[in-house]
Amino acid sequence: MAGTIQALILTPPPAQTLPFAHRLPHFPSKHAAFRFNHRLSRCISNPVKACQHPDQKDGNGNKAHRHSGSVKSLNWAKRLSNFMANNFLPLALVGGVALGIANPSLGCLADTYSLSKFSTFGIFIISGLTLHTGEIVAAAEAWPVGIFGLVSILLFTPYFSRVILQLQLQPQEFVRGLALFCCMPTTLSSGVALTQLARANSSLALAMTVISNLLGILIVPFSISKFVADGVGVSVPTKQLFKSLVLTLLIPLILGKICRESFRGVADFVDENRKLFSKLSAIFLSLVPWIQVSRSRSLLLMVKPPVFLVAIGMGILLHIGLFVFNALAVKGVSALSGGSRSVFSKKENATAVLLVASQKTLPVMVAVVEQLGGALGESGLLVLPCVAAHLNQIIMDSFLVNFWLRKDLSTNSTKVS
Repeated sequence: MAGTIQALILTPPPAQTLPFAHRLPHFPSKHAAFRFNHRLSRCISNPVKACQHPDQKDGNGNKAHRHSGSVKSLNWAKRLSNFMANNFLPLALVGGVALGIANPSLGCLADTYSLSKFSTFGIFIISGLTLHTGEIVAAAEAWPVGIFGLVSILLFTPYFSRVILQLQLQPQEFVRGLALFCCMPTTLSSGVALTQLARANSSLALAMTVISNLLGILIVPFSISKFVADGVGVSVPTKQLFKSLVLTLLIPLILGKICRESFRGVADFVDENRKLFSKLSAIFLSLVPWIQVSRSRSLLLMVKPPVFLVAIGMGILLHIGLFVFNALAVKGVSALSGGSRSVFSKKENATAVLLVASQKTLPVMVAVVEQLGGALGESGLLVLPCVAAHLNQIIMDSFLVNFWLRKDLSTNSTKVS
């Protein structure tokens, strides 16, 4: 009897399962409610924990460092990306030089296919695509600045060659080469590319580049005879140079402008992706020093390092001298022609003439040296310091343009705040 009573107390009656239709929906089970509330609390607590700061403590009192490493990596990658974007042109040029020194075979192969001419063609195609009609009008309005730039490039700056010839350096071809470099017109592409990056009057830079190189075909032989050769007859391939300049400068510029004006979608795409086209122009520009360094690497290794460093220093001083001369001249002409109301006082015009008139072109110089036939010395040694001077002026001006852009950005930020 006692066992029966104990069995009745300890053994619960079997639970009867009612069909779903007989359950009352307004009387939920306590266990079902508990399970629903438990699941809901877990779903809510998980995102809250995911949003916690990495340094906060979890339920066990331990710091959660799972995301700190990834956050630091992302910040470092972002800083590196911003640095590369802000200094894309100088990094591309330095990379081209380093690649030419490390592996010249690729650069020499590119030279056999005249890749440098295609890169110049591409730069001026981009210049035509990005050229607004309003910029052409602005260049026409700034014609006094353009004439000053042409006079400085073709008539004033060749006088620097006489100063350079007073220096004593062995081999003497280094000195003569830099003296020849002073008599050249402006660069075919880098001055325009840097002017575009500086957001200055790029149409004015284009006009000075094209006209100075076309006039230079006629003026350069006389400048060399007067300042460097001392009466030595110089034969310049006038017809070949003129044809080369027309093919690599004028035609791509006109083609780019025609594409922009003929197709509205092209103009909108270019305007919306100006940063992309600026980087493409910088890549095209970096191909030139890459090929030049690759071609001259064997001669570079033959020269004693201290002598070549002196030649590099001379090229740097030459560019600084040209830049300072043009800056002082522009400031003086601006003061004489109306001060702040003068076209010389406009920042976009002054920047364009400073960048273009202070640079000298290497391809024309190489073409002239090839026609000298060794009259002024070994052709390779004449060209070698000019390769370094050409690279120095582009790299120095690219850093200067980046400095100007950052200064303008900080000034605009200050005004907005």
